[in-house]
Amino acid sequence: MKKDIESPILDETLPHQIHAPSFKGTGMRMQPPFVNKYGVVIGDSKYNSPNSPLHQWSDETDPSIMAGDEWVHPTNDIGWNTPENRAQLEEKRSENAPFMHPDKDVGYGAD
Repeated sequence: MKKDIESPILDETLPHQIHAPSFKGTGMRMQPPFVNKYGVVIGDSKYNSPNSPLHQWSDETDPSIMAGDEWVHPTNDIGWNTPENRAQLEEKRSENAPFMHPDKDVGYGAD
């Protein structure tokens, strides 16, 4: 039986991150949290999975244990807050097109 993971996702943004970008209009959909091959929940924003190496960290822990795609959530990742990744979202956003009306010049006299 698959247990649902509590998710902080609201529509197309992450309301718990103050500067989180909106994915609205980009064609990208927020992805739910998942459990990786180590049994750690990724993308729930709690960072408190009992199986996480963070709970057993020591001087002997090799940090590379937490490297790889299975540790990165595709949409709930702090990396989306960087200027470079935000620019990628803006390039995908379809709502950047100027407003056009088929038979009215809505810009007439505006300049």
